[in-house]
Amino acid sequence: MVTPGMDTAHAFTPNELAQLREHNIVIWAGRVIFEAQPPISDDALRDIRQHLRGTLPEDLLSLWRLTAGGRLDYDLRLTMNGNQEAISWAELFYHDSDGYRDLPGWIEHEQALAEEAAEARGQNWDGKIDALPIGGFEYCDRIYVVTDDNALDYGHALAWKMGLPPAWRHAMHGDGLATIAPTLRDAFQCLGLEKDPASDDSADTGLELLEYLDCRRQDHGLPDALANKVIGFYRRAVLDWRGALEADTLSDYPLLATLALSHAIQQDDAALLTQLLDRGVAPDIPLRGDMGPLSLAVISNAWAVFQALLDRNPPLPERLLDDVNGPVPKELVVRLLTHPNQASVQATLRCVFHGVPDSAHCIAEQLSVQQRATLPEQQQALLTSLRTSLEKVRQGKLAHYLGEDGLRLQVERLEAFRL
Repeated sequence: MVTPGMDTAHAFTPNELAQLREHNIVIWAGRVIFEAQPPISDDALRDIRQHLRGTLPEDLLSLWRLTAGGRLDYDLRLTMNGNQEAISWAELFYHDSDGYRDLPGWIEHEQALAEEAAEARGQNWDGKIDALPIGGFEYCDRIYVVTDDNALDYGHALAWKMGLPPAWRHAMHGDGLATIAPTLRDAFQCLGLEKDPASDDSADTGLELLEYLDCRRQDHGLPDALANKVIGFYRRAVLDWRGALEADTLSDYPLLATLALSHAIQQDDAALLTQLLDRGVAPDIPLRGDMGPLSLAVISNAWAVFQALLDRNPPLPERLLDDVNGPVPKELVVRLLTHPNQASVQATLRCVFHGVPDSAHCIAEQLSVQQRATLPEQQQALLTSLRTSLEKVRQGKLAHYLGEDGLRLQVERLEAFRL
């Protein structure tokens, strides 16, 4: 397990690579591609080139000489519109794939967008696109390579992510575009594993590749030793923030610092948090969307960490208690309410249905006259919504994370609450 950017070349012999190719596994730029397609055909290349303004960068051609497309199973984080965004790069698009669109379909999609943009500018459009969509996930996330030779960012790998509606608190609400790296090869090096799928039960990323290898082992004759070697190679992409912390190099790797801080919060490990902050990790960096450490601590019910963060006197986001996701201690609510713009009707009601009415009353006492006037109406609207969900769960028409008992308990708490 290594920190980003370390060399992973020459790990397999030519014979091993040939065996892996028979099982539709290829290694390129230090990363594993599975369900890998054959190399791109001359006909497919000609078809792609006729739609492009400029030329295909050599890195992309190098990849396509090995495989025309396939699947990836890594994590990728980028800063977009000031947010910390997870980018899904699960597919490398290719002709006739069974994904949301195949590569020609994505090219047609980009052509339609380019034509609309030209019309909006009152310009004629030449039918060409200057950035080729090469991968992503369904309609939500896309990866591009810039093909316009005259562009300052020729050859760069870019990521686009679709924004979510305003109702999604802390999410990116407008579409985002960011540079991953100046070359496609460098972009592959930015792919990592935030958790080790071979040893961490909470890991999601990596499970699809491990299942694929198991299938090839059990049903298609992939040798155990070679499969295990692929797993060992794949795990080199684990982002080892613990090693960087031990070596006192965490400040050199902002992504590792972000992962370490997120881990401390999610585990409610105040000692680790203090260690990280003492090593220079900022206490107010975005960790997920626009969510900083304090907001993540509230959502995670990490009250020891939350108190340790408050002790550092960081800038406080407004309405932190709107994120309450469990029984927040009254003493922390009282402390937080000494700061402006923290009391809200939403925070009051969230404390109610999470079973801390004393905390709810503390917040309600700080509401303005106008806010207090809206509380009964909002309480009733929330009750109506919960009762509707409860009835659907009872009828078998809805699967809810709280289940019937949890929904019933929240309804009872809201019904009993009085100012």
